[in-house]
Amino acid sequence: MNHTEIDTLVKKWIVEAADKPANPRVQQVVVRLLGDLCKTIEDLDLTPNEVWSGISYMAAAGAANELGLLAAGMGLEHFLDLRADEAEAKAGLSGATPRTIEGPLYVAGAPESVGFARLDDGSESDRAEVLFMQGTVFDADGRPAPGAQVEVWHANLMGNYSFFDQSQSHFNLRRTIVADEQGRYQFRSILPVGYGCPPDGTTQQLLNLLGRHGQRPAHIHFFISADGHRKLTTQINIDGDAYLWDDFAFATRDGLVPAITRIGDPAQLDALRLDQPYASIDFDFHLSRDSAALPTALVERPRATA
Repeated sequence: MNHTEIDTLVKKWIVEAADKPANPRVQQVVVRLLGDLCKTIEDLDLTPNEVWSGISYMAAAGAANELGLLAAGMGLEHFLDLRADEAEAKAGLSGATPRTIEGPLYVAGAPESVGFARLDDGSESDRAEVLFMQGTVFDADGRPAPGAQVEVWHANLMGNYSFFDQSQSHFNLRRTIVADEQGRYQFRSILPVGYGCPPDGTTQQLLNLLGRHGQRPAHIHFFISADGHRKLTTQINIDGDAYLWDDFAFATRDGLVPAITRIGDPAQLDALRLDQPYASIDFDFHLSRDSAALPTALVERPRATA
């Protein structure tokens, strides 16, 4: 069957079969996706067993709540970032902190504080390296942005996230920091580690068939928001990680790998009531002014709420 014949069939099934007003956008997308799928089946001579195996796989991935992980692993989420970059470049926006993927593990409603927050609950203090991270949020004119909202979240030393890992305390390693009058933020936490997809999960199952690993380098997620500016979704990666530039989710980007300084000065340790050297990361966030001419930076997608 040639592509023209397939297009005719799909139009008959989706457009001509409609017996009441359709949503034009949904209809347009379904016609394209179904047509491309049918052409793939024809061009690659997929068997019915292969087609139904694919349908069963998608059902299993949905039931396991791994479709968000799959979207990251297949590069789909990174592709959306590249399209957003292109749209902003065409609009003349430049100089903002690079965006990168959100991932599937954000939880709304983290406790809020001004200027400073401690993220960790102390449960891993005996094994973890203390981290202090600080910087300034700058607006589109390069001025500090008091009141900007810095939402931050990351994994524990087992590579797990609170809420999804019921063994952790409520909102462990998750906070919302409101930038102070100088646009500054700072938090104390633990230096996170990298982790991989669930080894027996549906995402890793497909990655195995594709000859790919499912590992992520250690990283820390951020949402940065300020009035009149585009919401920034990004993350910084921990320098030195073995998978730093080999992230299965393709999220590592230039400008998002800050230097880590180890602080061991006794006076500084004493001021912070620490008895071991700690890691320190300086990182500023730069925002872009919002514009009605651009697609919204507020992405609507299913997210957990504790």
